[in-house]
Amino acid sequence: MISSVRGPVLSVGLDHAVIEVGGVGFAIQAAPSCLATLRRGEEAQLYTALIVREDSLTLFGFADTDARDLFYMLLTVSGIGPRLGLAMLAVLEPDKLRAALSEGNVAMLTQVPGIGKKGAERLIIELRDKVGALASGGESPVAPTASVVRSSVVEALVGLGFAQRAAEQAVDGVLAENSAGDTSVVLRKSLAILGRKR
Repeated sequence: MISSVRGPVLSVGLDHAVIEVGGVGFAIQAAPSCLATLRRGEEAQLYTALIVREDSLTLFGFADTDARDLFYMLLTVSGIGPRLGLAMLAVLEPDKLRAALSEGNVAMLTQVPGIGKKGAERLIIELRDKVGALASGGESPVAPTASVVRSSVVEALVGLGFAQRAAEQAVDGVLAENSAGDTSVVLRKSLAILGRKR
């Protein structure tokens, strides 16, 4: 998994920046507050989350690990995809978002475009306890859960031409051995299993 990117800023757009690493320009989606700190030509470091989808590999960037950890946590909730998760962090700073979840503040959460009352209530129910645990032991980062890794890798494998069922079986086999594996490791091991079956 690509957990951080550091290098000169090649360009800054409305919703992304391009940072050069070893001669390769990485396009990184980020919130406006994060992008506002970047200057073209200056070196920058962003903490990143790599999201694997059927037809794309997308990097999402954050100014610190706290915001990235919250992003991963948001993705564990049904109906919250990476773009909506990023939108939540764009509207609410990590401390405000954590407070809204722990205090059950529906009104604050519904300030985010795309989050209605029911969605806010689901977020509170599923994340209230997790947010409290993260706040009390803030030094330990939250890795993407096995379910997030599984769905991402299965989508990527289907996009590469493997059958849905075969992809699911391969990924489940890898996760059974190591449920804490990150996306890139699980993808690589799943490809090795599927390659043997062809």
